[in-house]
Amino acid sequence: MEEEKVRNYFFYFASFVIIIAGFKAANEIVIVLFLSIFTSSIISSILNILEKKHIPRLISYLLVLGIFTLISLLLAYIVNISLKDFITNLPIYESKLQQAIVDTIAFTDSYGYEIDKKTILDALNLNSFFGITTNLIGSIGTFLSKFLLIIIGIGFILAESKSFEKKLILIFRKEGDKIEHFNLFSSNIQKYFLVKTATSFLTGFLVAITLIFFNIDYPILWGVVAMLFNFIPVVGSIIAAIPAVLLSFVTTDLNTTLILIVLYLAINISISNIIEPKFMGKELGLSPLVIFFSLILWGWVLGIVGMFLAVPITMTLKIAFDSNDTTKWISLLMSNIGNNQKTT
Repeated sequence: MEEEKVRNYFFYFASFVIIIAGFKAANEIVIVLFLSIFTSSIISSILNILEKKHIPRLISYLLVLGIFTLISLLLAYIVNISLKDFITNLPIYESKLQQAIVDTIAFTDSYGYEIDKKTILDALNLNSFFGITTNLIGSIGTFLSKFLLIIIGIGFILAESKSFEKKLILIFRKEGDKIEHFNLFSSNIQKYFLVKTATSFLTGFLVAITLIFFNIDYPILWGVVAMLFNFIPVVGSIIAAIPAVLLSFVTTDLNTTLILIVLYLAINISISNIIEPKFMGKELGLSPLVIFFSLILWGWVLGIVGMFLAVPITMTLKIAFDSNDTTKWISLLMSNIGNNQKTT
């Protein structure tokens, strides 16, 4: 009996490796598929809300999909224009940052602290500070190149959603518990994506408003970056803040920059630690260890876009495990319950 269990575990592990290798080989197709499925889940939640208000499904379908497409194209256009202008002006910002560093070194020298100015200036390259974020934003171009395919995929998935439910009922008509598990899984997935998208949009909106208030260049661009990077826990908010904080440092004064850092922290901490747990519940949280390795794994499999999708994919797997009594123990291992509660 024990040998059979061991063989099963090896079989599951080998299957997992083969599936991951397949995802790696077909990452461009997988990215379109995952983005279509996740976006459809969000739109489906909104359609269900509109349906409860007795709005015809076809009208709701066309309205929501049309608004989503228009907003996506508008944001993509603004981001594309801002990013091109930002890259063009990088040498100017680098020069200003170098001058700020020189002034800072001169200030410390006045207090008797000797600093090798030449070494610091030789090592200083603004492109190295903005490079990570610029490359990650560049992945938006990959998304835009597949935008039409994603929209078509979303349309077909939403159109098939009702008939898919009927197919499941026919397939599992004698196994009502499996239908119940699927409904629980679907409900939790929609809840997660709706809340996560709403809080990410709120994060980006508050960041953009804050940057507009302090007159920082490209506020919409950094707002969109903050919104996207909110899907990457911990490191995402730090990376998203770097370019805006550096721009504040070279275009305003130190006090404004410090205030901006505090506001960035306040926005991200309040949303990720207060608002999200309130609506999602602690049971939908992931262990920091799981988050860390999911970022590495899906970043390697799907590239930069995989880092944005890492937590949603891992959360989908966790909810799937949690929806079935036989695999609930795996969901428990992936959760952060042990970090928030004392064992009795």
